[in-house]
Amino acid sequence: MSGHNKWSTIKNKKAKTDAAKGKIFTKIGREIVIAVKTGGSADPNLNSKLKDVIAKAKAANMPNDNIQRSIKKAAGEGEATNYKEVTYEGYAPCGIAVIVEVVTDNLNRTASEMRHIFDKCGGSLGASGCVAWKFERKGVIEIDNSKGMDEDELMMLALDAGAADVEMGEDEAIIYTEPNDFSSVRDNLEAAGCTFLSAERAMVPTTTTELPDEESIQKVTKLLDWLEDHDDVQNVYHDAELPEDEEEDD
Repeated sequence: MSGHNKWSTIKNKKAKTDAAKGKIFTKIGREIVIAVKTGGSADPNLNSKLKDVIAKAKAANMPNDNIQRSIKKAAGEGEATNYKEVTYEGYAPCGIAVIVEVVTDNLNRTASEMRHIFDKCGGSLGASGCVAWKFERKGVIEIDNSKGMDEDELMMLALDAGAADVEMGEDEAIIYTEPNDFSSVRDNLEAAGCTFLSAERAMVPTTTTELPDEESIQKVTKLLDWLEDHDDVQNVYHDAELPEDEEEDD
């Protein structure tokens, strides 16, 4: 349970720059718009999807003014942009499975650009379902454990909150939940005083693939970075086991 955790090897860490944060906030803002429109309410107490996205926004340190602005924009009659959610699946170099979740107002443009990125980076865009079977939808809550809570104590806290599994890192803990339990587990952990580094439903690979050499790592990382940088891309999931120092940007 302790030491290096699986989630850190498969999560593409975003640069901690103001520009990167701004892009993250923009993407979460789109998620809020979709949550309001599909959930039928701008009240998070009546819209569980919106409540989950707000929790994700807060974990990403998105200012409350930004959150409220996005909610009002979605609830207003003047919102003209018609966003669609779509998922792409494909392969990075070395057969690495990749799932890309997108929010777009132009499906044709985005599909063309996704195919271009995969092709340009030595991968290939596949048909729907080609790699999804390699992943499971789970709730993933990353909490700050820099104060060094005892592993057994943290495990009991998570399990009492309804978690399915826990992985320990040096300064963080990754708590996994069943998809339907995500909201209640998150609420229970928040009530227990936990500080979230991230909180979201995610596609987690059932197994991971270790890349053979530095060149392969660089090729896969290039594709993942290009996808992450695309304005329409919300989430990128993969089954590559990448070293943490390849993903972190100091």
